[in-house]
Amino acid sequence: MTQVILGLGSNTSYNGMTSVELLERACTQLKRVLTSCVFSSVYRTKAMYVTGQNDFYNMAVRGFTGESVTPHSLLDTVHRIEALCGRDREREMRFGPRPLDIDIELFGKTSVNDSTLQIPHPRMHERAFVLIPLLEILSDSADVDIRNTCTAYLEQLPDQGVRMCLPAEDFCIPSEV
Repeated sequence: MTQVILGLGSNTSYNGMTSVELLERACTQLKRVLTSCVFSSVYRTKAMYVTGQNDFYNMAVRGFTGESVTPHSLLDTVHRIEALCGRDREREMRFGPRPLDIDIELFGKTSVNDSTLQIPHPRMHERAFVLIPLLEILSDSADVDIRNTCTAYLEQLPDQGVRMCLPAEDFCIPSEV
């Protein structure tokens, strides 16, 4: 079993679903792929990189993969989940609006750096919207090194306007989609 940390975000609706409902739908799908899932609260964040778009709703998920799951096969899976929730990678602008974005932040102790995937995620250290929910789901984790590293990153960042809008205990993961 390999521990995986994913970052999720949404700032547009799709098929009548709000951003929070799309996050719920994605988490339902992720529960089919990962075991022992832990979901963070949902945070509202101003858009980074490309301003002038709706705020994002962000969260993190921690779970475990089976031995046969590779970083690239997980990437294929998260791309399918994104598409199910309305993401069209061919028609979107980089860092622009999207109904769902799922980033693989960490995949155990594995490092990947190729044209399709980079793990650890290369920008997670500059994103409070990743670090704050990540630290929330790692609060009970035995991996002190990751917690300490992420805490140090977060302490170096200015306030980026990340605000909790839905506590984890109120986040509703439907049993069926």
